[in-house]
Amino acid sequence: MTTQTDIDMVHLRLILVSGKTQDFTFSPNDSATDIAKHVFDNWPAGWEEEQVSSPGILRLIFQGRFLHGNVTLGALKLPPGRTTVMHLVARETLPEPNSHGQRNREKTTESNCCLLL
Repeated sequence: MTTQTDIDMVHLRLILVSGKTQDFTFSPNDSATDIAKHVFDNWPAGWEEEQVSSPGILRLIFQGRFLHGNVTLGALKLPPGRTTVMHLVARETLPEPNSHGQRNREKTTESNCCLLL
């Protein structure tokens, strides 16, 4: 991470699936991959039960979407000096961007309904 004044920095509050939270501060130039590595290398006390084996499986979710590794905080136009909330989850792979609609078009023989008894 680069050295910048606090007003230029992006403050993130990361939330785990368990509901535990931790605040971190990053540069707008930091990518989702940089953030995952920093969090892994500085795993917070109190998150021991959620510890993962590799930073490569940590994924950030912002406004309902997974952030791919090269996306920077600056590209998201997050307000500097304010705290932004993101979810942090362990997941091996990410869906391809805009793949959900494509997948549904390709799987025409598969039903997406459920039966409630």
